[in-house]
Order: sequence, then C-alpha cells, then structure tokens
Amino acid sequence: MPPILQSTALCLFFICFYIQPTSSQPGQPCLSLPHIFSDHMVLQRGQAIKVWGWAAPDETIRVELDNKSAVGRTDEHGGWEVALPAMDAGGPYELKVHCMDSVVVLKDVLVGEVWLCSGQSNMEWPMSLANDAKQEIAAADFPQIRLFTVPKDMNTQPLGNTLPAQWERCSPAAAADFSAVGYFFGRHLHENLGVPIGLVDATWGGTAVETWTSAEALAGDPELGEVARGLEERDFEDMMKRSRAEQAAWEKAIDEQDKGLKEEWHKEGYDWGGWKTMELPQPWEDAGYEGLDGAVWFKRAFTLAAGEVAGPVKLELGPIDDSDVTYVNGVEVGRMINQYNADRSYAVPAGLLREGENTITVRVIDTGGGGGIYGEPEALKIITSRRSISLAGPWHFSIGTGELPPRPAILHPNSLPALLYNAMIHPLIPFGIRGAIWYQGESNAGDAFRYRERFRLMIRDWRKQWGQGDFPFLFVQLANFHEEQKEPAESQWAELRESQARALKEPHTGMAVAIDIGEADDIHPRNKQEVGRRLALTARAIVYGEALEYSGPVYRASKIEDNRIRLYFSHFGRQLISRHGLEWLRGFSVAGADGVFHPAQARISEDNTVLVSSEAVPAPRYVRYAWADNPGQLDLYNDAGLPAAPFRTDELKVSTQKP
Repeated sequence: MPPILQSTALCLFFICFYIQPTSSQPGQPCLSLPHIFSDHMVLQRGQAIKVWGWAAPDETIRVELDNKSAVGRTDEHGGWEVALPAMDAGGPYELKVHCMDSVVVLKDVLVGEVWLCSGQSNMEWPMSLANDAKQEIAAADFPQIRLFTVPKDMNTQPLGNTLPAQWERCSPAAAADFSAVGYFFGRHLHENLGVPIGLVDATWGGTAVETWTSAEALAGDPELGEVARGLEERDFEDMMKRSRAEQAAWEKAIDEQDKGLKEEWHKEGYDWGGWKTMELPQPWEDAGYEGLDGAVWFKRAFTLAAGEVAGPVKLELGPIDDSDVTYVNGVEVGRMINQYNADRSYAVPAGLLREGENTITVRVIDTGGGGGIYGEPEALKIITSRRSISLAGPWHFSIGTGELPPRPAILHPNSLPALLYNAMIHPLIPFGIRGAIWYQGESNAGDAFRYRERFRLMIRDWRKQWGQGDFPFLFVQLANFHEEQKEPAESQWAELRESQARALKEPHTGMAVAIDIGEADDIHPRNKQEVGRRLALTARAIVYGEALEYSGPVYRASKIEDNRIRLYFSHFGRQLISRHGLEWLRGFSVAGADGVFHPAQARISEDNTVLVSSEAVPAPRYVRYAWADNPGQLDLYNDAGLPAAPFRTDELKVSTQKP
C-alpha cells in the first residue's frame, strides 16, 4: 500500500506480526513493574511521581528515588501503587523498589518533561524516512532525550501492561526508527528548555480516532455505544486466532492459483515475449488494474559489460506493495514479506551474472491497496562497480492469479472501538506526563463532520482516565494532499481540518497548521522537521509560558462592506504578510446567498485585515479559505512565518454532514 493512498488502508497488515501479551499480570508472586518503568526512563518533573506494579498479595512495597521514598501495600490481587513527592528536573538517579527479599533497581533515571506522541502514520513515520534522514540521524546524539516506543498491540480488554519494551537514550541508532515528528518536537524543547525530555511513541498507521478512545467514553455514542458496552465480553484471543487462520487460507489460495509458480515464470528460458508492458515505478491500480489483489510478475532485462560481471552488483527496487520474491537470471536474490513501505536492496552474487543480457524477475503479492513497485524512479536501479543503470521505464508483466475468493475480514485496529486504547494507552496510565502531541485524522476524513465530536471526546477521555486534570493536548491539522484543486469544491479533508480546529475549544489545546508543507502525491509529507518545530512553538507558548508567536493567522470575524467582505484575524503577529510577495492572495473563494462559491480576489489591508471580493458575486455573504484537499500555493502568513489556518465563515451543510 503506497503512501499516496488514503490512510484508512494503511498499515492494517501489521496484524500479521501480532503476538499475544506476555507481560506481568496482577497476582503474580514476583515483584514486577510495567514496561514503561525501565533503565534510562524520564519521570515528569513538578508533579507527584506515581509508581505501580505487582507482587504477592498483602505485601509491603517501598519505593526510593534520590532521597525521597514512599511506602504502600499490595491488594488482594497483588497490585500496588505509591506516589513519590514531586521533583525538579535532574538526574541521573536510581529508582529502587523493595518487597520482602526482592528488589528492582532501575538505573540512569532522569526527571524532566514527558510527552506522549500518538496518532496514525504521520506521527509513526520514522526519522529514517524524513527529509535529510542521513544527516538528521547522524546528529541525533542527545543523552538527555529518552525514547520509549509502545509496541503495536490491541485488545478488547483494558490491559495492565504493554508488550515488552524499554526506554533508550537518544542516539543515532535509537532515533532512526523513532517517530520523526516526536523526535523533532522533543529536540526543539530540549534545546530551548535545557531539561531532560522523555518521548513516548504510541502510534499505529491507518487508524481511526475511535480505536484510541476508551469503551467507557464511547458507551453513550448512538452508533458505537452498543459495541463499546459489550467489548469486554468478547474473547479477543479467539477472534485473533480465527482471523489469522482465515487470512492464511486466503493467502494460500494466492499461491495455489498463481500460474507463475506452476509454470516457473522466474526460470531462464521462459518465453515472456508476449507479456504486456507497464511503466514502473507506479502502483498497478494507477496503471488501470484497480482492485487487483494477488500475484503479478514483472520482468526486465539489463546489460552488463565484461568488467562489471565480477561485482559487486546491487539491485535496488524501492518500496514494493506488499511482498516480493526477486530473482536474477532465474535464481532468488531476496524477498520481503508484508513490508509495503520498505525499500528493497538486494546484493547479486557475482556468479549469477554474465556479460551481455541478464534478467530480473519480481513476483509481487498484494493483499489490498495499490499493489506493485511504486517508489521514485531514481530508486529503481542496478548499481555496478562502474555505474548505475536505471530500471525505471517499461517492464514486462503478467498477472499470475485469476479471480480470488472474497478476501476475509481481517481483525485490525479499526475493526472495533477502543482496541488501541486498551492495549497501548491504558497500560501507560497513570504514568506522569506533561501532555500529548497528536497527528491523526486522515482515516476519519470520510466521516469528517462527526470527527468534531469524537476527537474532542477522545481528548476529554484521556484527561479523565489519566486523572491529571486538563493536561496540554497539541495536535497537527492535516496537511495539503491530493491533486491541487483549481476551483472551489467540496472537500472531506477541509471538513476534517475544520473539525480538528473545533477542538481548540477544549482548554489547554493547541494546533500546528501544516497546510503549506504537504505533498500532493504522498500522504506522508517528509518535512517532519517543520511539523515538530510548530508543535514545539505551541508548547513553548501555551505550556511553558514563553512570549512568542506560535500560530499563524486565525480567522476571528467578518464584516460585509457592499460588494466585499472584510476578514479579521487573531495571531497576525506584528502584521499580516503575503509570503510570496503577491498583491492578490491565493486560496480565497466567496459565495452569495445561493451558497455557490467562486474564486475571489483578496488582499491585505493596512489594518491587518483582508478584503475579499469577486466580480461573479456582487452581494457576497460567505468566504472560504484553503477549502480543498490541496489548495495549492498559499500566501497569507504572519510575520513570524506561520501560515493562516484554513477556515470558512459560513455554516452551510457540508458533504460529510449527516441529515
């Protein structure tokens, strides 16, 4: 599933790697703590430090940190919890937990600022796939930034522990696979606050807001309430077992029906002259094979000179959706299974190669989504000791599988509400945090209007469950995506952005606008540095009280003046500016009483307002700005260099609004 697809389809097949929890449970006689407590951890400064775990029933527990201590007692199930006094930033310390003759000692513990980083794939997106990844990873040496990644897991029951994981010092090796947005956010805070930073990454690509919300919070939902109320009665292990068996049987059918396997299309001497051709790289659904799942075989010849045969030779194919088995001259050189976003790079043994023509064969198996070899053209190549040979362009191909049986429903995080809350959020509570940063919404775009309620419900739910009051909750508004829209039109993504902005009505919330840093053909824009910086600016202002401008212009009010409308903004800094120096600002449209929007002319007035008009609308009533999946280049910024947030002045019915 390539990144250009809607993220409701992204990353659902991580479930193929699901394993059952093996963590300590209440009632076990051994002294144990949740996995969120480990060496190298960061504890939240300035608030009582809650520590909990399990031991034998009715035992005394003593917890020590620096020169502070707390004593508690296990309940009848062996569970215990104590609270140490609040501490200032500092460390390293040892955290010691005593019970009878047992002791757990955690070393290199810091006290500082802890932030939860959660959401779907744009928060999950690793450093290794961000802009300037090589340089950024090499520079990611911050011993006082600590990273904790919550393993992917789901359950119908609220769990007491995550799957096994531990804190790591921020180093190039640790940062490479960590959330890029989380890292850049944390790095910015660390450099400006000068205190230890702990980042907890709890993310899963392609997931909807409902799976991150507790069943308790959703119990009153008119659509999800009945399911939420009965969730704990479901046997998740049995559901998982049946889902895996059904999926395995369906995938086995792909192999059983694949003519390419039966006829050995990979072997030398096979006549593929009659195959069709397809320009690669691109998803095969974009090449006219929409809805095709199963096996497709690709072939391509390349020529080597005598001096190149001895090697080394590397075959690079970029990412392949979802799985591949790759052959050179009839011999397998590599394979990856269910790794839709991993670049393929296979070493070709010198003994396989010959002077003159050689053949590459790639069997691609897709189980949903775009399918195929889909990366950037420059990623598709043969690298010899002398040169790089591009493989972008026409490849021969043939479809191996015919019509497959209906694909069974896969149990994934969006199958039921609260699955990720139960397994990836609940086990963290009540670990002390300063707040949360959130990047999600793509998977709810089809139900954007209702998101305005469910997103706010999740924020309130997490705050209630944590019991820390209204802790700061900062989020990223969806970036621009899809082909640029030249004319005013309905837009689910614009409606979702509006629903996100409505969450600013909740106390201690902040929004980082990303309407100017997306990519038309990639749902995962690579400029995570700026996303992290804008979130950090918001935190520095809202949470840490710095006097700085953290937001671009935000629509505040409008006034009709004859044939034009004047717009008023907050967060305009010292002044509104046209980022690209144009007199007429792009991205505006106006409508009259009929509600039909037309492109408009807009310019900044001397009093930091914007005047909007259109010859097509002599009596304007409403204005919309950046109201599109991708509104293209925009110009309205403040002098802090931050973009205006998309908005509309009307309350007209939108496309995702139910009757």
